[in-house]
Amino acid sequence: MRHRHAVQLRWSDPDLYGHVNHARALSLLEDARLVMAADGSTGNAPPVILARLEVDYRRQLLYRPGEHVDVQSWVTRLGTSSVTVRQQLRQDDEVAIDLLAVLVHVADDASRPLTDAERARWTTFCEPVDG
Repeated sequence: MRHRHAVQLRWSDPDLYGHVNHARALSLLEDARLVMAADGSTGNAPPVILARLEVDYRRQLLYRPGEHVDVQSWVTRLGTSSVTVRQQLRQDDEVAIDLLAVLVHVADDASRPLTDAERARWTTFCEPVDG
């Protein structure tokens, strides 16, 4: 199941040409990942670090005051201590940014295995890898 997260573009996001700055767009995607990772009962996200980030910018993301864009996120792989998440940020029903992130669960500055509860949470967002 895909996690859907509506994000409102902020007045501080665009550059002089009205395009959303790439770093700001990645921040929007990070926010969606953290909401996805949060435990539904407590609202707390597990301690994870970003181990890998692969980003494809498919089209310009334009700033329009008050507009919400759609972030879709899903899990493509569950490892022992890591989770691979695919995300797409869409505007006008088109993919503007396609992202792959590997998140590693940590404790005491080292990776640690996912707990049963964390694995169950992430499993709810599993979808097969695209071709």
